[in-house]
Amino acid sequence: MSGKKIAIVGAGAVGGYTGAHMVAAGEDVTFIDPWPAHVEHMRKHGLRVTHAMKEPEFTVPVRALHVTDAQQLAKEKPVDIAFVCMKSYDTAWAAMLIRQYLAPDGYLVSLQNCMNEETVAGVVGWGKTLGCIASSITVNLPEPGHVHRGAAKHGANHTVFRAGEVHGRITARAQEVCRLVGYADSAKVTGNLWGERWSKLVANAMANGLSACTGLGGGDLLKNDPIRRFSTRLGSEAIRVGQAHGYALEDILHLPPETIARAGEGDEAAIRACDQQRFKDAKHTAAEQRPSMGQDMQKGRRTEIEFLNGHVVREGEKVGISCRANAVLTDIVKRVEKGELKPDPRHITELRLN
Repeated sequence: MSGKKIAIVGAGAVGGYTGAHMVAAGEDVTFIDPWPAHVEHMRKHGLRVTHAMKEPEFTVPVRALHVTDAQQLAKEKPVDIAFVCMKSYDTAWAAMLIRQYLAPDGYLVSLQNCMNEETVAGVVGWGKTLGCIASSITVNLPEPGHVHRGAAKHGANHTVFRAGEVHGRITARAQEVCRLVGYADSAKVTGNLWGERWSKLVANAMANGLSACTGLGGGDLLKNDPIRRFSTRLGSEAIRVGQAHGYALEDILHLPPETIARAGEGDEAAIRACDQQRFKDAKHTAAEQRPSMGQDMQKGRRTEIEFLNGHVVREGEKVGISCRANAVLTDIVKRVEKGELKPDPRHITELRLN
């Protein structure tokens, strides 16, 4: 226990899951969330955490504030550590909301998908900005007050959380973030936040948008040959962009980045290695578990496509790399989101790309 006051802005799947484990460990956590039904349920019944695999379920009583109640924090001890766990498009206002309640030496941690540290730093300054990647965490929020994890805890088999400073030095702050998220699953401090971030972005770019525009869960995406090949191509383009930007990429989906990159470029041996590893990993996740963007599409929510595949395309333009697959996918997902198209695997299986 740290005695530190922790705020989690966005008590959705990731924020709820990690925060519930912190509460269970006795930490002082305040959840702030914009969904009224979720906040009400947490106040009355606590926050329930379930797992598809063998972990026992548990419920913890939590302190939950609706965003409109956040002003109460002005009357209390200031916040030492704030985790921003909102969708990427809500990062700026969430950081702005909590900034005014931060202690003088307090700081914000982007515990989100995509590359949001720069947005957070634009609000609180680089000196108060840390990042934390949740890798292969596979969580969702099926109903108010209930977080579900569609996989087993990974423990030593796969390090889920990677916390780090933007400058890459190992600090007491980064170690504190690592300790807090470590209640939920395996965690480490990384000196390579940007490489970790881009590697996670690649993994998300390979599955999230595909699930959103096809309506398929992770297991079905993998079984469909043309969709799996397209997924590899998305990853390949994103890896080449990350390399061109000088990021030191980490393993992606338990594969060396170069293997995925070459597979997407048609290298037969790389394609075999890639497929073999992905089918092996799929055994540890419930087949029907949908990537987060597939969940968003099901719920009629806005997707993060512009911050994922769209971001890859824009960053590619800066280094002269054309990311055709990512551009096409971004366009399809946006059309499905607007209701111009229905989710359908044929959006991908019938594509004719150069």
